[in-house]
Amino acid sequence: MDNRDFIESYLSELKRIAAVVSVADIDAAIGLLFEAWRNDSQVFTCGNGGSASTATHFACDLAKTTIVPGKKRLRAECLNDNIPLMLALVNDEGFENLYYEQLQSKFRPGDVLICISVHGGAGADRAGLWSQNLLKAMRYAREKGGKTIGLSGFDGGPMKELADVCIVVPACSTPQVESFHLALEHLICSCLKHRIEEG
Repeated sequence: MDNRDFIESYLSELKRIAAVVSVADIDAAIGLLFEAWRNDSQVFTCGNGGSASTATHFACDLAKTTIVPGKKRLRAECLNDNIPLMLALVNDEGFENLYYEQLQSKFRPGDVLICISVHGGAGADRAGLWSQNLLKAMRYAREKGGKTIGLSGFDGGPMKELADVCIVVPACSTPQVESFHLALEHLICSCLKHRIEEG
């Protein structure tokens, strides 16, 4: 396969995903975030690996892109941005408690937690099961009266059943899933700004 064939195949897969991803789930996620804005609730994002950078980008866009002059602002924070705190927690409490420990001092009823994971907590590698720290954080958020949004891929994994809303990118390729997660966060923030302008 030459470069052109590879490029066309990659872009064709993105088109396929865009045609079948659940519009209803995207709409439901926007609805939860709009309620968070209306109720002055906090939104937290988190992820591991490449999804951590998407979580950072998502929090940035939630805080900045959704600004409407003259209206209150959405409060958003990414839990994987404070590197010294993260390393201290991993060192002392273990990787599985990385986000759970932070939420204990930050999360309040009505807040929203967004977790981003390519496999949604399914699968494993040398270090064990993937993304268990995200699933533990989601369980805590729900126990404390909050809402959870998942961005996943493949078949959704356990996150699909755990989250209040889970947008599953129906693809079996990590680069494709991560690429589309970024498109989704841009879509969500753009639509959310429109809702805030109207609401």
